[in-house]
Amino acid sequence: MLASSLIESLRTGYSVSHFTIATRESRLALWQAEHVQALLQGHGHSVDLLGMTTRGDQILDRALSKVGGKGLFVKELEVALEEGRADLAVHSLKDVPMELPEGFALACVMEREDPRDALVSTRFASLDELPQGGCVGTSSLRRVVLLRALRPDLRIEPLRGNLDTRLRKLDDGAYDAIVLAAAGLKRLGLGARIRQVFEPTVMLPAAGQGALGIEIRTARADVASALAPLAHQGTSLCVAAERAVSRAMGGSCSMPLAAHARLESGWLRLQAAWGDPEQPGHLVRAEAGGDIADIDAAAALGEGVAARLRAGGAR
Repeated sequence: MLASSLIESLRTGYSVSHFTIATRESRLALWQAEHVQALLQGHGHSVDLLGMTTRGDQILDRALSKVGGKGLFVKELEVALEEGRADLAVHSLKDVPMELPEGFALACVMEREDPRDALVSTRFASLDELPQGGCVGTSSLRRVVLLRALRPDLRIEPLRGNLDTRLRKLDDGAYDAIVLAAAGLKRLGLGARIRQVFEPTVMLPAAGQGALGIEIRTARADVASALAPLAHQGTSLCVAAERAVSRAMGGSCSMPLAAHARLESGWLRLQAAWGDPEQPGHLVRAEAGGDIADIDAAAALGEGVAARLRAGGAR
């Protein structure tokens, strides 16, 4: 095995190394880290996991927008990278802040899973089947404004916790339905729980939803080199455009903003939507497309779409 790994590393030009992955300890986060671990091991590297509990996992009684945003899910992992206890951190890309601290880089964006949102319910097969005044659980401001545009009669209540916790709250009867990312359910083999998948034309996903991003220290060229075979160019271009919209809008989890891009035959189509929490049902939409070949062009497209949102009244 060692000999074959060495031959493979010489053939591909990547050196064989030992790495430690910092990861949250939720079942989904561990699946994601183990997925990256298996891929790196397939390239001959030795890989361990360092499980950690973040502030975002600990604070469950308040909305993220009120306690520091989704950066609470990555800070402790970044400390482990800075202290040398880990070499890379695997994140759900939609949880990664638009601006990383100095000395850190998003070194690899992997091929995206299903980027769509999904309705999960024990009693109802679709959003349309929910009764008048039905209760839907989500703590995403993006989902709140989009749901209100679709069904202004619904009662939307906060829902925090990891995926298993959210499903348990639904099963205990706290909600008529909840909205989750389809990717997480599919990755954990829970696709059968999905009652309805929302097409982007109905509910536009969050920037980066469904993609995994791997963060490293900028000085770690060895880690960046090892991650290179895991990167997916098409997904990288799409999420660069999506995240550029959010960055240009000052995006955080307190921003009711959606952005989703698709790349087909070199043509990248980017759509975005912003909702006013104070005016239920009021959405500002913008889109643009272009023949995009690199990250800078994708980011420029995203900045242009953000400008169109602001021109339409988004703030």
